[in-house]
Amino acid sequence: MHEPRTDHLIDLALEEDAGLGDVTSRAIFPPAHRSRAFIAARQDLVVCGLEVAARVFARVDPALQVTLTARDGDRVRRTGRVLAVAGPTASLLTAERTALNFLQRLSGIATLARRFAAAVSGTEVRIVDTRKTTPAYRALEKYAVRCGGCGNHRSSLGEHVLIKDNHIAAAGSLTQAVKLARAAAPHLAKIEVEATTLAEVKEAVRAGAEAILLDNMTPDLVRRAVMLIAGAALVEVSGGVRLETVRDYALPGVTVISIGALTHSAPAADLSLTVLGRAKI
Repeated sequence: MHEPRTDHLIDLALEEDAGLGDVTSRAIFPPAHRSRAFIAARQDLVVCGLEVAARVFARVDPALQVTLTARDGDRVRRTGRVLAVAGPTASLLTAERTALNFLQRLSGIATLARRFAAAVSGTEVRIVDTRKTTPAYRALEKYAVRCGGCGNHRSSLGEHVLIKDNHIAAAGSLTQAVKLARAAAPHLAKIEVEATTLAEVKEAVRAGAEAILLDNMTPDLVRRAVMLIAGAALVEVSGGVRLETVRDYALPGVTVISIGALTHSAPAADLSLTVLGRAKI
């Protein structure tokens, strides 16, 4: 995923890690020293971020030659190679950690997303992410979610109306919040309302919400809420849903389940860079 914002993030990461130079690599290896290396998985995973990693090497030194041996979204077995790189040794080692940081973070998200997608396979429910992303990394992390086979919820506050508990508290009531939002929102914008009780579900239906987010409900309460909504609105489930329980929430009538853990709690995938030896000049 290559865009100007990604280059900016790469530059910030490189400045953080190598802004003063790589004193170790520069001390050991003269400019003419060349090496070959590869990045491989150390666990079964879904790889993501290969183009970003390649861009890191290019930003450090255009003389580094990168070959991708896998594609974002591929399942990679333990020991499987995903990238090869050759060129000036000092530059290669300077770029190593930053390239791996992007690759491990994004592959970790993609791997977790694939597990969630598999958990609801055979149902009509889609798993989507949330805005609980690393600041400034949202586009990359949501891309990783898609590579893992899940979908994206809104990417910013400007995409659609989502009335949450604090909006309701400040507006005075759920009905009033919907009324105010409908009067000011763009005519094509859908209005979604968060509901934590069955009483709020009924009120959201009466207020004419096009989508209702069932927040932190048990599967039984979700089932009862779906019956109350009776097709009058799209149904989203969110809050407290784990990989072990997500299938219990994938009920008839539920359209999407949003999972903040896809991005905020995904463990980094285990990948490493191995130098093969000195390359021919």
